[in-house]
Amino acid sequence: MATRTETSRSAWWGLAVLALPTLLSAVDINVLFLALPHLTHDLGASAVEQLWITDIYGFVLAGLVLTMGTLGDRIGRRRLLFAGGLVFAVTSVVAAYSVSPEMLIASRALLGIAGATLMPSTLALITTMFRDGPERGLAISIWATCQFSGAALGPVVGGVLIDHFWWGSVFLLAVPVMVVLLVVGPFVLPECASGEPGRLDLVSVAMSLVAVLSAVYGVKALATGTAAAGVAVTALVVGGAVGALFVRRQLRMERPLLDLGLFRLSRVSIVLGALVGAGIAMAGVGMQVTQYLQSVLGYPPVAAAAWFAPMGLGVAAGTMLTPALVRRVAAPAAVSGGLVVAALGSALLVLVPSEGGPVTAVVAITVLAIGTGPLFALGTGYIVGTVPVGRAGAAASLAETGNYIGGALGLALLGTLATAAYRLRMDTVVPEQARGVLGQARETVSGAAAAAGELPAGDGARLLQAAHEAFTGSLHLLGIVGAGLFVVLAVGTSRIRLAHDR
Repeated sequence: MATRTETSRSAWWGLAVLALPTLLSAVDINVLFLALPHLTHDLGASAVEQLWITDIYGFVLAGLVLTMGTLGDRIGRRRLLFAGGLVFAVTSVVAAYSVSPEMLIASRALLGIAGATLMPSTLALITTMFRDGPERGLAISIWATCQFSGAALGPVVGGVLIDHFWWGSVFLLAVPVMVVLLVVGPFVLPECASGEPGRLDLVSVAMSLVAVLSAVYGVKALATGTAAAGVAVTALVVGGAVGALFVRRQLRMERPLLDLGLFRLSRVSIVLGALVGAGIAMAGVGMQVTQYLQSVLGYPPVAAAAWFAPMGLGVAAGTMLTPALVRRVAAPAAVSGGLVVAALGSALLVLVPSEGGPVTAVVAITVLAIGTGPLFALGTGYIVGTVPVGRAGAAASLAETGNYIGGALGLALLGTLATAAYRLRMDTVVPEQARGVLGQARETVSGAAAAAGELPAGDGARLLQAAHEAFTGSLHLLGIVGAGLFVVLAVGTSRIRLAHDR
């Protein structure tokens, strides 16, 4: 009994240590949101360089997380975590004192490589340390809380640091976190590896990287217009073709980088599909709400980030409430029921006004986010718990890749839908043949604001009001689409209780 208590205490201390890099890697995705204007001024970054500074971390992380999960299974999750943590700390210092845009872009790329080691390693170690079902569920809920609250708090943390220090401070935040990991980790974190012989197939690694990076870049470029449509479509075609070749190669290998046999398990397929679908809805709706806060209500970035933070905190609250919830209802019912709540939250967006305060929008996205908590807390555990402990890293990275792909698709698909809805409504206000500043009013709310400034006061006010109503109408549309998607996911996840994997 004494040994069991000692082991339990060690595991919980280990979880506390693992929470730090999980929180940090999530914060780092969005932490430059408010620091970008400052570092752009100091480094003289061009518009294209600004995009690479903000995007390269997430792109590289998404492309390598699958590889790092499998690598951790083979060489040891703790060893990989410590190596990634050390590289993350050193590279963060380099990024903080970058003297050119190119140096910062390269540093952010290295941070993405190091960050890709953190998420799958931390989750796989949790699976190793917590064998008891309820305790594992609670531990994964805490892990998910750190991940999603970190992503929500990233812009806020960046804003606070910028107010008191200089832009490089957003990177130096990583140093004390990684020092704690490297100093305390060896005493509370166990080592675990699958013991599989052989090396990673570097061809598969390269193919997975190209496939994921091309797909994520293509969908984001289409959604944001940061590249020509032809370039974005080409990236999608390349990603799809390389992805198909990657799948073919994995099916022929004795020890593949990705075990496609996981998809034969109905539980894995259903939950992974739900994670992707929820990512689509949350990214698309979340993007539109942030634009509503800034473009329609006129909040500066730091205030918009603060109003938007409840979405990430809502997911955190939902994940933390999940262990208590599953003591009263079956886990599949908690997941599908939570998705129904998310659908209700998404539907509330139809009540958001084009003039007034942000309360309705914030309540809607908070309810939506709370409803997704059980899926993120239990769904990840479903996927990781389906495989042997020796393959937990690969399974964890699969879940993470699903989250990234869902987010990218949400920005592209729902972002495109919202843009089309805005333009369709503005066509009734601005003639299609309009050119120059007036024509820009058909494209964005900021374009409408610029056009309004060129018109007489009364006409300008009417144009801007029409733009606000058109944009809010597109938000209403995404709320309806998101609600429908969450209902479909709720029905799909309810089938988990009927699924008998063999």
